[in-house]
Formats: sequence, C-alpha cells, structure tokens
Amino acid sequence: MLLSSINNSLEELVDLLQQLSNGEYSNSCVHLSNASIGEHTRHIIELFQCLESQYELGIIDYDRRERNILMQTDTDFAIEQIVFIQNNLNKENKELVLEQKIEGCQIQTQTSYYRELLYNLEHCIHHQALIKVAVLQLSTITIDDNFGVARSTIEYRNKCVQ
Repeated sequence: MLLSSINNSLEELVDLLQQLSNGEYSNSCVHLSNASIGEHTRHIIELFQCLESQYELGIIDYDRRERNILMQTDTDFAIEQIVFIQNNLNKENKELVLEQKIEGCQIQTQTSYYRELLYNLEHCIHHQALIKVAVLQLSTITIDDNFGVARSTIEYRNKCVQ
C-alpha cells in the first residue's frame, strides 16, 4: 500500500512535468516566494535519492543531497530521476539511523526504511501542494483536484460526501 501510494504521487508529478515547458518549470513564481516548480520538484526527488543512496550505509542524512540544478531546469531529466526512484523503491524494511545537524549539534535517531518512505511520501505531497499554487497560475496545465492533498484528507472528504 505504501509503495503504491508513493508511485501514485510520483506518477502525478510526472504527468504534470510532461505538460510543462522547461521555461514554465524553471521560472520563479511570486506565489512561491520566487521559487520555481522545478526547485520544489528537485527537493522532492533529492530526498528520495538520499534514502536510496544511503540505504546500504544505514545512516540517512537528508542534508547531504546533491542539489543538482539540472533537475530543477530540465523536465526530461527530472522525469528520468523520478522513474529511477520508482524502479528502486522496493527494498527490505530495515532499521536505519536518521542523522541531522541542528544548530551545530549532530542529532541521531532510530528509524526504519518504511518510516522514511512514509516521511518522503508526506514530504512529496506537501511540496506538490506548493507546486499546485504555481500551476494554478498557468491556464494551459491540468492537474487532478487531489494533487498535493494528503491521502487522509481525500479519504475524509470522500466520507463526508456519502
């Protein structure tokens, strides 16, 4: 269920990217504090990449991401990275250590692969909600009403309709 939810969110993102020109993708948006759709997409991708590349080591540090500018300017390259992520999600759940520097102090906490996948899914949805703000300014782009909406919110709304 978790993997299918992640794949669904990433597919929604791919569907959006296929509609955008590289200019629309990389242009800053005043409604996003001058960030671009591409910058938010890069951020989503890079957190998944960190989990993928640091899985074997067993220590996940999301601050050690590449920040590859090509991912925020080239939709085709971003799509390639998303497809790679989708093809490599299915790993055994195992204990991991999450590491982060906060105000100069190195913090470590126990976590697991599935817990971090769940975090990445929620993080993805959060950034998709921000991306949606920029997309709504583009009249030629269509996205699903549930793009950037948490699964629990979708389920709640569906119950209220009944």
